[in-house]
Amino acid sequence: MTGRPLRGPTTVAVGGFGAIGRTVAEHLDRGIPGLRLAAVSARDAAKAERVLRTFRTPVPVVPLASLAEVAEVVVECAPAEHLLEVAEPALRAGRTLFVLSAGALLSSPHLVDLAAAHGGQIVVPTGALIGLDAVTAAAEGTITTVRMITRKPVRGLAGAPYLVDRGIDVEALTEPRLVFEGTAREGARGFPANVNVAAALGLAGVGPDRTRLEIWADPALDRNTHRIEVESDSATFSMTIANVPSDDNPRTGRITALSVVAALRKLRSPLRVGT
Repeated sequence: MTGRPLRGPTTVAVGGFGAIGRTVAEHLDRGIPGLRLAAVSARDAAKAERVLRTFRTPVPVVPLASLAEVAEVVVECAPAEHLLEVAEPALRAGRTLFVLSAGALLSSPHLVDLAAAHGGQIVVPTGALIGLDAVTAAAEGTITTVRMITRKPVRGLAGAPYLVDRGIDVEALTEPRLVFEGTAREGARGFPANVNVAAALGLAGVGPDRTRLEIWADPALDRNTHRIEVESDSATFSMTIANVPSDDNPRTGRITALSVVAALRKLRSPLRVGT
């Protein structure tokens, strides 16, 4: 017999059971080779338990802080304010942690140190933004500029702290309006539920303080649109994606959950495509 011995499935826990978390859990339940759903956490445990009873293999609903006790891989799909509740126990246990709240990660750099100290790893999936492979490759050389322009339907931006603090009522708009211009770090702070993609772009390239961001509210749009423009010594490129919003959460594109599923699939796949 040659090669490495076969091992059992990698256990995965999903922290958060909203639009993203539920989709990820459903895909795991249907079957991803080499992976097994072990548990979920949810704000409404009773509702989650009712949904889980429809799964092929129902799993328990446990607190966020307990996910690392039952799984080797923890997927954080919770609101940004709960990141530390999920992340710190997982990283102390040396787990692989998938982080969707990339904006919150910017304000918690100690998590990277925690992962290094305990043999854990933080994975930020591509999410709703294409081109991160190209950006990370360009960052191995010298990147001159990174710029991102986000255009969203007004219902996907309504209620963002930056807009509330400035009294900007996007739901009253009749034409596109530039509502924010600054760095990715500033944008992630002011729009914590909207532009995790900008934080991920900053982490992939020249950092969140050198990544420039524009956010437009457009009442004519029905899709979340992101365009990135990069200049470097290896390539100059621009890419645009228009994401269909989730039915359950207009702030999140449907492709975000599918990006997590694709990243999970790579964990045990015999063929991996992409950086």
